[in-house]
Order: sequence, then structure tokens, then C-alpha cells
Amino acid sequence: MMFNVPQFIDVEDKIAGPLTAKQLFWMIGMFAAIMVVAFFFPGPVTYVIAVPIVIVFALLAFYRPGGQPLISYVVHGFFFLFRPKLLIWNRPKAAPVRTVEKRQEQKDTARTRAVSGEEIRRMAEMMDRR
Repeated sequence: MMFNVPQFIDVEDKIAGPLTAKQLFWMIGMFAAIMVVAFFFPGPVTYVIAVPIVIVFALLAFYRPGGQPLISYVVHGFFFLFRPKLLIWNRPKAAPVRTVEKRQEQKDTARTRAVSGEEIRRMAEMMDRR
């Protein structure tokens, strides 16, 4: 083999133990959020507020529904909720209304008119083209 072909290029690099860079940043953000909560709410209130923070940040760091990061679902959901929903329906153009007399006239001409062989060949060519 002349050249080495890279494998597993869709796997993110682990930079801190088993954590990727994105996961590490989510864990740092979680730690910072818990420190802010501990600064403003002393005592057991910190633990009550910190548990949902840990759950949310852990889901954002590790949960991948459908192979996509959870943050992409959150962003798309946010855009879905707050962007205007514009649904446009175009009315189909109405066919021209024919009167009964014209229809009867067309039926009469179709019955009495003879079709030549040349017209049949031309129609067959047109049908073959489609």
C-alpha cells in the first residue's frame, strides 16, 4: 500500500481523558454555573438548584439523539417557536368555462371530420416524443 488512508475521521478527538473538546467545555460551563449559584444562594438551596443544572449540562454534553448533538435540537426548536410561520397557498388557475353550445359544436365536427393518414402519422410522432 503506497498511501495510508485515514480511518475514523468522523470520531472527535479525546483531549481530556474520555472527554472531547465540546464535552469538556460543557463541563467547564456546568462548573461555572454551579459556582455562580453557590455564590448567590448559600446552604442547601445551592444543592436544589445545582441538580437541574448538572442534569441539563450533562444532557447537552453527552446525549446525542439521532446522532446529532442536543444543542442543535434546542436551537432548531427555538427558531421554530420564534420565527414567523408563513404558509402561502396559491389558488390554481381556473380553466376557461365553455358553454354547452361550443361543446356540442365540437362533438359535431369531430364526428363528421375525416382524419387523413398524414395527420395520423404526425400525431403518432408527437406522441412518441413525449
